[in-house]
Amino acid sequence: MLKKLITDYRFPDDLRNMTEDELEILAYEIRDFLIEKIAKTGGHAAPNLGVVELTVAIHKVFDIPSDQVVWDVGHQSYVHKILTGRADGFDRLRQYGGISGFPKSGESDADVYNSGHSSTSISVAMGLAEARDLKGGAHKVLAVIGDGAMTGGEAFEGLNNAGNRKTDIIVILNDNEMSISKNIGSLSHHLNKLRSSRAYLNMKKSLKKSITGIPGVGEGLYRGLDHMRDLMRYAVITESIFEDLGFSYYGPVDGNNLRDVTELLEAAKSIGGPVLIHAITKKGKGYRNAEIAPDKFHSVGPFDTETGKPFAKAKRDTWSALCGKSLIELAEKDERVIAVTAAMTDGTGLLPFADKFPERFFDVGIAEAHAVTFAAGLAIGGMRPFVCCYSTFLQRAYDQIVMDAAMQNLPVVFMIDRAGNVGHDGETHHGVFDLSYLKHIPNMTIMAPADGSELVAMMRYALFENGGPCAIRYPKGVPDVIYPADRGAHPIEREQTCGTDAFAARVPSDAAVPGVVRRAPLANMQSSADGARGIPEMPPLAMGKSAVLREGRDMEIWAVGNFASVGLDAADLLRERGVEAKVVNPRFVKPLDEAALRAAGRGGAPLLILEDNVVKGGFGESVLAFLAENGYGNRALALGWPDDFVTHGSVAELRAHCGLDAAAVARRAERLCERNGAFVRAESGDR
Repeated sequence: MLKKLITDYRFPDDLRNMTEDELEILAYEIRDFLIEKIAKTGGHAAPNLGVVELTVAIHKVFDIPSDQVVWDVGHQSYVHKILTGRADGFDRLRQYGGISGFPKSGESDADVYNSGHSSTSISVAMGLAEARDLKGGAHKVLAVIGDGAMTGGEAFEGLNNAGNRKTDIIVILNDNEMSISKNIGSLSHHLNKLRSSRAYLNMKKSLKKSITGIPGVGEGLYRGLDHMRDLMRYAVITESIFEDLGFSYYGPVDGNNLRDVTELLEAAKSIGGPVLIHAITKKGKGYRNAEIAPDKFHSVGPFDTETGKPFAKAKRDTWSALCGKSLIELAEKDERVIAVTAAMTDGTGLLPFADKFPERFFDVGIAEAHAVTFAAGLAIGGMRPFVCCYSTFLQRAYDQIVMDAAMQNLPVVFMIDRAGNVGHDGETHHGVFDLSYLKHIPNMTIMAPADGSELVAMMRYALFENGGPCAIRYPKGVPDVIYPADRGAHPIEREQTCGTDAFAARVPSDAAVPGVVRRAPLANMQSSADGARGIPEMPPLAMGKSAVLREGRDMEIWAVGNFASVGLDAADLLRERGVEAKVVNPRFVKPLDEAALRAAGRGGAPLLILEDNVVKGGFGESVLAFLAENGYGNRALALGWPDDFVTHGSVAELRAHCGLDAAAVARRAERLCERNGAFVRAESGDR
């Protein structure tokens, strides 16, 4: 049965015919396969290495996809993908055109739900189970949820409802004692108590050995003692919160022991009503580098399998790290500064802040709604909270932003990390909606920095000069260098040539590291002595005021935040074609720089607006509406992400695919100018 390569198996059929020993060997083979593939493509290493035996047991005991399994968050579903026949797709894992790093129903009917955000699996599983019952079905429905995701409020809403209705579902709590950041809160302490109940596990093993050893009747007698074993468990383990919520609780079981977890799943299969299995796993199991640093290997880029070190390492601070450093500086100046995050301490760059100011740092767990309302309470109490959260996760707290922060005009600062397209994690993680869901909220100020120095300036402005709710949004990766002063602080540059066709799509060699500076002045371009293309020093921030990055007479490109670099690159290409484009850094998405827009309107030149957000409801729509409402007749075009869910791939690939790279922007800008009569191009070519 055992094959040389994982791709030689015919899953799921081969799995069902394997012996226990063969399954154990398969688990080792899967781990080797995962390490080899993730080292090349990047991905979620530690979560998947930790659930190999648990996933193998699920697929051995249950008939997937006839039985349905919902993976919470979904970043631990790689083994599930392998066991449902997708091993040959792992060379393109998370790559443009390849398989997703999360469950996707379009890939396989074994992926019943497109996961991506945490704490949703129990609610989905309950809905599937109730639909099954209404249609008279008999298949099993499972939800696999981590202990980190179990801290999210929706998980408890699902538990409460399913327990009350006695819904026939199986919830598998994959307890590896951490999510991306170390778990916190009362539930974590409760799980610690349950984990420490080794007395029950030892007693159970001793009982099984003694009873099954009785000749002739031992095995049958042991299987008939379920009730007695339950009584023993109740006598040894303190009462479980899950039982209070109406679930039959079984565990803790060693989720990395294939025999034990398979045995418990077989038993759970025959039990009706809501059942919760508590499986303890080791995040990163089987790969020492991931076991030592599971947080670092939660999600990684390509790495060396021997050392565990990434191949591409940023030589400058990421946006997140810069945010964390700046917060420390602000906290040193102002004792009111508080940092709040939702289980993303490391991801949002707050580890140094947490170490230096533990009394002013709050990780509230996977509870974004609570984080925002908690911050509102801090603000009412005289503090100045900074809520650091990924854009895609902040969506979960929309009502709290409106009702608890903005309506009361409280000085809560939202540091929106991973805003815009984030690349390989795909649809569920792209932060392309935040401008649209924040822009229409009264009292809200929204800023978008073009580079790192501007991020620091905006944080200072938010603390010392802005009196109400404020959002600062910035992307994943390393900041571009736009302003000359920032070039001195961060001297790293990477050249990129234009090639023979200035309008050819150009994907930088470091495309896997979004936001890295890779610009070199063109030969025919006037640049300042420091090579910063004549961009002026960063002007001081003033409410609603934009900044001009370069002058131009033929048209204006208003490029929001990290797209300032794209706007400048497009302007370089346009100059080669005889078009001088003015490039404006809006800085403030709300309020608009009405004075600058009126001046643009009176000048009559075409306007192109560029943003790392969906076009619908974005900054561009605000500009177009302002021009129309005030009677200006400029030709204007708003460019941003389409009204669709954008797939996964590198940021450079996705920008090129959606017409948002410099070459595509320059083509659109040229056509806009031609229609406006700004110039006429004599030669033919790509339009």
